[in-house]
Amino acid sequence: MSAVTINESSLKEIMNSPETTPLPVAVAAKPRPVPFLESERGQAFSESIGKLFRAVVPPTLGIALFILLWQIVSASGGETGLPGPAKTWEAAQLLFADPFYDNGPNDKGIGWNILHSLYRVGAGFGLAALVGIPLGFMIGRFQFLSGMMAPIISLLRPVSPLAWLPIGLYVFKETEPASLWVIFISSIWPIILNTAAGVSRVPQDYLNVARVLNLSEWKIFTRILFPSVLPHMMTGIRLSIGVAWLVIVAAEMLTGGTGLGFWVWDEWNNLNVEHILIAIFVVGIVGLLLEQMLVMIANRFNYE
Repeated sequence: MSAVTINESSLKEIMNSPETTPLPVAVAAKPRPVPFLESERGQAFSESIGKLFRAVVPPTLGIALFILLWQIVSASGGETGLPGPAKTWEAAQLLFADPFYDNGPNDKGIGWNILHSLYRVGAGFGLAALVGIPLGFMIGRFQFLSGMMAPIISLLRPVSPLAWLPIGLYVFKETEPASLWVIFISSIWPIILNTAAGVSRVPQDYLNVARVLNLSEWKIFTRILFPSVLPHMMTGIRLSIGVAWLVIVAAEMLTGGTGLGFWVWDEWNNLNVEHILIAIFVVGIVGLLLEQMLVMIANRFNYE
């Protein structure tokens, strides 16, 4: 076989021919964002529907069951039995059509009675907080004071709130300060006990460091104790406001004047059972709102 010889000119012609021209290099395409899949969208929608279902349906069923049982009980009693939901609703519409009427000291709208009860609860609870929070800090901080106050708290805390009312009437000679006294003495214990428990649970290492640094008692309180005790203190305040709202109705029943408790007793004397049922719902709703408000505040402090 004879060898094929290629000179320089032939080589240039071959390299410049169209058949041997190199192909252009493909430019890499930018990755496109993956579109939101329909299946993922459907899954997110299903989760939202599930959350809404769990949040709405169980309470709705509970309320419907309560109303059904109420209707059964009222129907079983006949005309002289407990008023049913429909009759109570009609009475509530008339009652709240003018909640702030004023026909004298013993005939005021339900709005005025709610405001008077809230005022008494706020005043008595405020006094309990002013006394209970510092006392709780001192009891939790100093072991000697804790041992001194333990038998007194254990003796007085189980006493029924209404047992304090005659003492208040005897000392203050008037019903208004006597009602505030009952709220004060009943709601102070959760504040004291929870605050003292929070102080006692502060890590001892923090206090040892403060002692080494020769921090004053005020700096120990503001920089170490107060931030650590705040969640416990808020829990005590939340429990205390619930106790205060429970006590005020019973105290107002006995002292008279204005307020939800007096209004309930006055409606009972008039045999207006529909208004008594309405008052029960009003007391429950206002207490629930107070509770939820303090729960939100407590959760905020806990997260911080």
